Amino acid sequence: MNSVVDNTEKREGLLIIISGPSGAGKGTVYNEVIKRRPEIQKSVSVTTRAPRPNEIEGVHYYFRTLEQYQDMIAKGEFLETASVYCNYYGTPKAPVLEILSKGQDVMFEIDTLGAEQIRKKYPKSITIFIMPPTFKELEKRLRGRGTESEEAIQRRLGLARSELAKYRLFDYMVFNDEVESAVSSVIAIIDAEKSKTQRNMQTINKLLNQEK
Repeated sequence: MNSVVDNTEKREGLLIIISGPSGAGKGTVYNEVIKRRPEIQKSVSVTTRAPRPNEIEGVHYYFRTLEQYQDMIAKGEFLETASVYCNYYGTPKAPVLEILSKGQDVMFEIDTLGAEQIRKKYPKSITIFIMPPTFKELEKRLRGRGTESEEAIQRRLGLARSELAKYRLFDYMVFNDEVESAVSSVIAIIDAEKSKTQRNMQTINKLLNQEK
């Protein structure tokens, strides 16, 4: 018996953004979600900084000269771009749109500024804000890294306050008190988004037409 639904049909993939302040644990949550859902593609950024040992072109980053990067900006080839500590980082548009057109999902771990830029250019983005349980816990996590000076920590804390104030711009908020719970919440959000009626209209209409 043939199924009335063609499971090979490709729908546009989801563009998922994981954001939040430094110390909220968004990187940990992002990596764990990717580990559990390996079918979700990771976004690869372009950068002007030099490659570090063991970094692979096209896997960790696309490495470009400043001149090449500025040329990409002029041509409108980025979904988002930012200057960080004298280097540029950006998300190239073409690879992301290609992934989505194949019906595959792609996920970003990015700061709030980058999330805003992407949302403006791709309004269908699913934005998830990772929130620390308390500001005190966020500070504890930053200090626990033991890799930065007091000045750098204070700078990050100031930036964190401004980023926390942008939570209203996001579709969903996930409190990262326990990583396991936060990861489960993000996966549940993704699954719910994939099941939305408007994302499945093509399949639904095909099913109804076959029933006539």
